[in-house]
Amino acid sequence: MSEQSTTFTKENLDTFLKELGKTFRKLNGTSMPAEIILIGGAAILACYGFREMTTDVDAVIIASSAMKDAINRVGDKFGLPNGWLNSDFTHTSSYSPKLNEVSVYYKTFSNVLRVRAVSAEYLIAMKLRSGRKYKNDLSDVIGILYEHQKAGTPISMDDITNAVTKLYGGWDDFSQYSKDFIKYAFEVRDYEKLFADNVAEEKRSNDTLIGFEKDYPGLTTESNVNDILASLKEKRQSARQ
Repeated sequence: MSEQSTTFTKENLDTFLKELGKTFRKLNGTSMPAEIILIGGAAILACYGFREMTTDVDAVIIASSAMKDAINRVGDKFGLPNGWLNSDFTHTSSYSPKLNEVSVYYKTFSNVLRVRAVSAEYLIAMKLRSGRKYKNDLSDVIGILYEHQKAGTPISMDDITNAVTKLYGGWDDFSQYSKDFIKYAFEVRDYEKLFADNVAEEKRSNDTLIGFEKDYPGLTTESNVNDILASLKEKRQSARQ
């Protein structure tokens, strides 16, 4: 549950991807191009302006075995953590094998590395499926809705339901909290305020979790973290009464 020390911004992410394209080309030549589909925070950095950074770069990686070596070489050059770009998320509940069908073009590097990003409503579906209260999942959902609203390309609840159905077969395996959250967002539609409120709440939750892990190291897991946060929040509220 610990955070990485490295942070990725839109600017340095492009720098790392550019170097990755050059390195992969040197190792693999030009006969077999590679494709990377950014998801999560990296996809938001690539496509939107409301996030300043992320702590990891998750992606679907479609490439020859030379890509692993290229990733490691770029990491060594820039002092990045091992596996700075990885597909570990494929072992989480937010993964769907259909993600490669729902991405949009971002950039091509060195004519061999094509980078795409998961498109808006599908990114929202993934964030709701994960629904982590101590990360940026829910504020990211609102941020995407808000940017599309401002751009005159609003995303509807039907769009999100269609994305959920395509990726996961429906809402059945989503938490009740995530389902209530997106319903409330469309009822209120004050995305600017909702975004600020959720960023603040996520920071409080993360700070609370850090304090808990200092006192009880090793007890927190992805499966129990929301229950722990809910219990700690209830205790704080009771103490104030």
